[in-house]
Amino acid sequence: MARPRGPDLSARALPGAEFALRVTPRAGRNALTEEDGQLRAQVTAVPEDGRANRAVQALLAEALGVARTRLSLIRGATSRDKLFRLD
Repeated sequence: MARPRGPDLSARALPGAEFALRVTPRAGRNALTEEDGQLRAQVTAVPEDGRANRAVQALLAEALGVARTRLSLIRGATSRDKLFRLD
């Protein structure tokens, strides 16, 4: 069984829900944490050609228990602060 890499957000997996994250690319590991209500993502991917965005999308989808394709990046394609919407 795969080791969980963050909080279980499946209760928040409602259509139209938005998720704001602070992202750290080039981290030592992939992890999703929640501190004081703020989601933080650490990904090992580099921020080139959307690689880090795709890694964050996959990490968030896993925590929500939904398919990666159901998450859309709304804001922050080139920023560390990102906003995803669940379709």
